[in-house]
Amino acid sequence: MSSPDARKTALVTGVGRLAGIGAGIARRLAADGWDLVLTYWQDYDARMPWGVQPDDVERLAAELQATGAAVVALPADFQDPRAVDRLMSAAAAEAGTLQGLVLSHAESVDTSILDTSLESFERHFAVNTRASWQLIAAFARQAGPDGGAIVALTSDHTAFNLPYGASKGALDRIVIAAARELGPLGISANVLNPGPVDTGWMDEPLRDELARRHPGGRLGTPADVAGTVAFLLSPEGRWMSGQLVKADGGFSA
Repeated sequence: MSSPDARKTALVTGVGRLAGIGAGIARRLAADGWDLVLTYWQDYDARMPWGVQPDDVERLAAELQATGAAVVALPADFQDPRAVDRLMSAAAAEAGTLQGLVLSHAESVDTSILDTSLESFERHFAVNTRASWQLIAAFARQAGPDGGAIVALTSDHTAFNLPYGASKGALDRIVIAAARELGPLGISANVLNPGPVDTGWMDEPLRDELARRHPGGRLGTPADVAGTVAFLLSPEGRWMSGQLVKADGGFSA
């Protein structure tokens, strides 16, 4: 068993922008005493409305390091089936054994049943589903005697967002299976649905509409999501496993 004072290390995917959920999670985990391996992929950001923020990864790493966290930031194109093997090899060399895995990366391009292309469908499943399964399996294979915790972010956004919603639905099943299959290794696994969180993808009318529909009158923030993730990775939270948790401030009620 490791010393209770030993720092743990978490791999957090999809941490390419200071405004993103991944960055919010990384900030909270660093504050809680975790060291971090972060992934990002700027080619995806370049295709999205917010565009590439070229200095964000470096700025975030410096911010986290200032809190005392060791931070490794690695690019990862999860559309490439070999990306996870390369990532995990680099993470092992730079940071050693991982105790936490947070899957906050995503391919998300809105299209419906009738206008989704085969290329887009396959890219969503490659990034959101296949790579997540590969990461979960690789995390389990390298886990130490204390096991670890897995948290994957999901979504209820399915209609008119077919490939994203379908690939996230498949991810949900993989994570729940992981709770049963990896439990004997001391690994917990949960899916977290945070509801709508504006990280730059909403326009003003949509932001206002969703805020009006929210019981609390406001949208969730990356910090809101991060608090739940931090709990699920904590010793107290690891008794919870195999759950699809809706921590959305009541939006789905």
